[in-house]
Amino acid sequence: MSAAREMIGKHALVTGGGSGVGKAIAESLADAGVNVTICGRREMTLAEVAKENDRIFGLAADVTNEAEMADVYRKAQAARGPFDIVVANAGMAGSAPAHKTSLADWQRTLDVNLTGSFLTVKPALPGMLARKQGRIVFVASTAGLKGYAYVAPYVAAKHGVVGLMRALAAETAKSGVTVNAVCPGFVETEMLEESVRRIVEKTGRSANEARASLTATNPQGRFIQPEEVAAAVLWLCSDTARSITGQAISVSGGETW
Repeated sequence: MSAAREMIGKHALVTGGGSGVGKAIAESLADAGVNVTICGRREMTLAEVAKENDRIFGLAADVTNEAEMADVYRKAQAARGPFDIVVANAGMAGSAPAHKTSLADWQRTLDVNLTGSFLTVKPALPGMLARKQGRIVFVASTAGLKGYAYVAPYVAAKHGVVGLMRALAAETAKSGVTVNAVCPGFVETEMLEESVRRIVEKTGRSANEARASLTATNPQGRFIQPEEVAAAVLWLCSDTARSITGQAISVSGGETW
């Protein structure tokens, strides 16, 4: 059975679905016949994505706010049924030496990347366990598999996401629910451009030099494209990946394994 055929009519939640990797994931799932609820903080951005595909629906919410995420579940499930797939993609990153990182910046990074991931998937678990089926995918990072300088809060948060994934996979292994993570390297998105801007601002290097320093981390010498991450997520959500759970899959051109 093809992934597209088996997934027609399912319902997915994708956080951070208004741009970058989240948008690519939402569009990939929708193209496979899935009804996709995307959420994020920018209502206008969500609306722009939704108007391009009649299987995509936007709901504004902050993943760090438990009440707002509960409201997303209530509204989306009332309209399109329970979630068969949940993709916790929303994230953010800053940059500073660890000794210059404020507690507020540390906490905000963990709130969005780690606590936000937990609040995204927790409401889905009771229904998935009761139905004995479901797919949960965390979009982590190679920063969840190794260390990078000057982004200590982000590295700590993404390691936490990988740990959360493994704990949930252990809890759900006999239930028919799978829980995995994809761990991209540097992906060519708006977040990457922000990283380039910060490097230029703090080091005086040109934008081209900054981009070259980032591509050098990938043995293939290039940036990952959002569609490549989306393809990995789509596979993990398919029936052919039903034996894959508890895995942190590196999408990084060989940077980590």
